[in-house]
Amino acid sequence: MKIAFHGAARTVTGSKHLLTLNNGKKILLDCGMFQGMGQETDELNASFGFIPAEIDYLILSHAHIDHSGLIPKLVKDGFNGKIFATPATKDLSAVLMEDSAGIQESDLKFINKRRAAEGQPYLQPLYSTADALRAVDFFETIEYDTWFTIEAGIEFCYTDAGHIIGSAAVHLRITENGKLTRLTFSGDVGRYRDVILKAPERFEQADYILIESTYGNSLHDEHNPTPDALLEWINHTCISKKGKLIMPAFSVGRTQEILYALNQLELENRLPPLEYFVDSPLSKTATAIIKSYPQYFNDRIRKVIENDDDPFGFKGLKFINSVEESKNLNYYKGACVIISASGMADAGRIKHHISNNIENSRNTILLTGYCEPNSLGGRLMKHPKEVSIFGQPHEVNAEIGEMRSMSAHGDYEDLCQFLACQDPAQVKQLFLVHGEYDVQTDFRQRLLRKGFANVTIPELHSAVKLL
Repeated sequence: MKIAFHGAARTVTGSKHLLTLNNGKKILLDCGMFQGMGQETDELNASFGFIPAEIDYLILSHAHIDHSGLIPKLVKDGFNGKIFATPATKDLSAVLMEDSAGIQESDLKFINKRRAAEGQPYLQPLYSTADALRAVDFFETIEYDTWFTIEAGIEFCYTDAGHIIGSAAVHLRITENGKLTRLTFSGDVGRYRDVILKAPERFEQADYILIESTYGNSLHDEHNPTPDALLEWINHTCISKKGKLIMPAFSVGRTQEILYALNQLELENRLPPLEYFVDSPLSKTATAIIKSYPQYFNDRIRKVIENDDDPFGFKGLKFINSVEESKNLNYYKGACVIISASGMADAGRIKHHISNNIENSRNTILLTGYCEPNSLGGRLMKHPKEVSIFGQPHEVNAEIGEMRSMSAHGDYEDLCQFLACQDPAQVKQLFLVHGEYDVQTDFRQRLLRKGFANVTIPELHSAVKLL
């Protein structure tokens, strides 16, 4: 058996890891889209590094686009196998993939209008909305903590990873020539003190582990709780400066965390009386899906629900649906809060909001999570004087802020706690994926000190034989 790393290898996005068994069977772990990689992004997403028609099974860890976003292209390009996911992951993936197709079609319509004026050929999306809808038919749902036999000699189990609703670590038992190999893929590991979700579950001993490493060399800010930090930014931008607080936020996970924190402020009578716009139809749909899986919530939020039947709703909250309503926010004169996708600010409606508001010094662009360095969010984190958006230069007069307390990814203490159930002496090899190389290098040293003897940082499209 061998494993090849076709995404999230020395970078954070594009999760795709391919197991090839001795009998030729191929199992793909995740099929994610590369995001925020600058000019390389389109080229990376155009080629898988393998032939989709040869893949027998896809096991999906969770619904985020950097893990699921190329499934429609996989199907479009010839995949005809089964896609395994938890029920919540299937529900969320369906809307996320359709939304991704819609964003591609919308953004290219805008870009192609300019290209046509310049006499350049039209660009095509990676896949269409029809491709995204068709891909859902390939899904088969598997519950947590249930060993499922894919075929003779191949079984797997999901455990809750605590990252987003439905997120899972994948545990495989593969028997070849009478020899059992146990492999774990972490997916994305959540936080053990998450405000909404349960903590990641313990799992049985593995021979090989693929673990994410997004925050492998840093700790999250636990000293300034999210509601307090949000209130500071709202008061600073909307009350003091009379400006707009614009927050890029992933539709699944981050948006709900922000809404939950704002709801907490209202329950405590501390929420300023403003308009709070969520400009993302996907976020509205995703929030409804997340509400339908309360069994995945932790004890704290369940206690809140006893007295507040909607922990994600509060006075002043308005969901924006149509494109026309979204455009009208450009003419909104009062102070307000705008929450919109995507989280890296590299696509979707948030990119237009930043373009229309970044030159006004009264406004603030508040980044709420990880951004690839070459994404718009990543570039703004460097506090430039000028930034290019949709190919046009913009002076950066708006204040650029960050909230380091908000992340659905575990920091290095969470990641080490995730691995604490393992005997390092029994782990033959540990692969670091889903992280920037310098961060992974630091995390590797930490894991070596904890007794993991063989810690590898694979390169893109590299392959390793599992002994």
